[in-house]
Amino acid sequence: MTEFIKKITPNAKDDVLAGITVSLAMIPEVVAFAFVAQISPIVALFGAFVVGIISALFGGRPGLISGAAGAVAVIFVTMIQEGHAKGLLFDTPVENMGYFYLLAAVVLMGVIQVFAGVFKLGKFVRLIPHPVMMGFVNGLAIVIFMAQLGMFKENKKDFFGENMRKTESKELVYNVSDNKVKDITSNTVLFNIDGSSIKNSSTGEEVFFLSEGQVFDAKTKKVVFNATDEGFYSVKDKGVVKTTMQGKTLYIMIGLVLLTMLIVWGLPKLTTKVPAALTAILIVTLISIFSGLSSINVGDFIRDGGGAGLNGIDEISSKLNILELWSSLPFNLDTLKFIAPYAFLAASVGLIETLMTMNLVDELTESRGNGNRECVAQGAGNIFSGLFGGTGGCGMIGQTVININAGGRGRLSGVMMALTLLTFILFADKYIEQVPIAALVGVMFMMVIETFAWSSFRILKKIPVSDAFVLIIVSAVTVFFDLAIAVFVGVIISALSFAWTSAKKIRARKRFKEDGTKIYEIWGPLFFGSITDFNAKFDIKNDPDTVEIDFVEARVSDHSAIEAIFGLVEKYQAAGKKVTLKHLSEDCKVLLYKASPIFTDIIIEDIDDPRYHLAANPEKFPKPLGDYKF
Repeated sequence: MTEFIKKITPNAKDDVLAGITVSLAMIPEVVAFAFVAQISPIVALFGAFVVGIISALFGGRPGLISGAAGAVAVIFVTMIQEGHAKGLLFDTPVENMGYFYLLAAVVLMGVIQVFAGVFKLGKFVRLIPHPVMMGFVNGLAIVIFMAQLGMFKENKKDFFGENMRKTESKELVYNVSDNKVKDITSNTVLFNIDGSSIKNSSTGEEVFFLSEGQVFDAKTKKVVFNATDEGFYSVKDKGVVKTTMQGKTLYIMIGLVLLTMLIVWGLPKLTTKVPAALTAILIVTLISIFSGLSSINVGDFIRDGGGAGLNGIDEISSKLNILELWSSLPFNLDTLKFIAPYAFLAASVGLIETLMTMNLVDELTESRGNGNRECVAQGAGNIFSGLFGGTGGCGMIGQTVININAGGRGRLSGVMMALTLLTFILFADKYIEQVPIAALVGVMFMMVIETFAWSSFRILKKIPVSDAFVLIIVSAVTVFFDLAIAVFVGVIISALSFAWTSAKKIRARKRFKEDGTKIYEIWGPLFFGSITDFNAKFDIKNDPDTVEIDFVEARVSDHSAIEAIFGLVEKYQAAGKKVTLKHLSEDCKVLLYKASPIFTDIIIEDIDDPRYHLAANPEKFPKPLGDYKF
């Protein structure tokens, strides 16, 4: 037992301190995730705990940090908004229905990820080229940097002192003229506008308030219309309105961020016995508390948010009854159709980010993780998180880099991160709330500097143009679109570039035997991309009556190549000329024999015939080869 504990905790002190550091850096990003997805911060923090501890204990990469944030955040935003609207249309309307659809989508996301691991799809991350990996790292570093810039903004307040919502106008609902609100069809006056007050024209009761082009319901205090001189329009919620910090608040924020960055940069030059990031957070927090600086802290950040879902640990405890938590969700085909596309996309994006982060950790630690095991652990974490009311997550490159730089190498670092988050939720919220957001932003800025592959600028002129193009494109697509799209685009461009380059390597050396037989010695890969150049090497019309094609220095790679050989033989025979084939692999010969009995006399069997396989099993092709369309 002692040996087992030593094995999973090779450096307990560093792992514990690194885990605490990462948990502090995790909080603002997880809470920001909650705001983006319009759910309660407690939901995201609880999800980060569940996903984090399961992946840390059972995942395939010690030192990798997972949490309920990252690239999956934006995927669920639209689903949650549409889910809220669907819930209001039920026979018995359900508020915040989008939250319950989120839980179902997270569970389905986890199931998909578990199947990906069971069927060993994690190994396909090895197909991702290095330029794509560098582009992913650079793009994600830029995304994290831009996310931190959002911390320099404040929520604008509306007429009631609540966070102002940005609303997009849709269709016209009422006409407005001479401070009177009229029905569109009958032109009947329904309401009168008196300054900021909108009153019922019949009863004189105040029913709405008008402020900055938005109409608020007097009872719910929510925006119900957008107002212009022409009329009132129905609205679509586009999120909280943000304004850039001004004056003293901004200067304090910048000063504390710079101080944090200075400590993180300078402390390792003096000592490496304590993690620089954790030390910087503690020092800046103490300065903020005892100096009386009016700096925005974690507590302010959380309280200024809000959202659907569980709003406290007491409610989480009460909802651990799964039947009660899931009682509002309709279990039918419509629900599955609604959540399935979002769950599949979230599962794909989550696994791609996790596996590529795992590759980065492999490089940093000079060790190797198990991708398939990590897929199963991520999926299990999301299943349990969704079942008990938390949201989904994946591997997080920013927090993982902070963990590695702070000395976290074992599973204990991830476990400690998760337990610290749970401690915050249960007991230490009043202490963690005192941490200035500026300190966490400073740590994240230093992480961005560490993560970004600055060497990519130096090597751009030294690597092939295609690789440089892929690196830049993947970085840009990651920033402006989505991680999964960026990786797919990068892999496709790399594959096409490789195919194009390989297609140009096909060669044919020509010579004659003493008896006049013309020999074509084929060099290079023969596959779908090179068959056009391959066919151009032959001069069927002017060749002698006897031709020999030798594939000893070629590799027939796919069935497009087999079809090209089949077609070439047909052309020679149509011209009344004899052709023989040498040095084909067993797979090639099997397919050609099935294609036509004439190949029995055309193919020359030789002890030097190469041994390699094609892209598919020849036994799966019972029909003559010419009947297939390649």
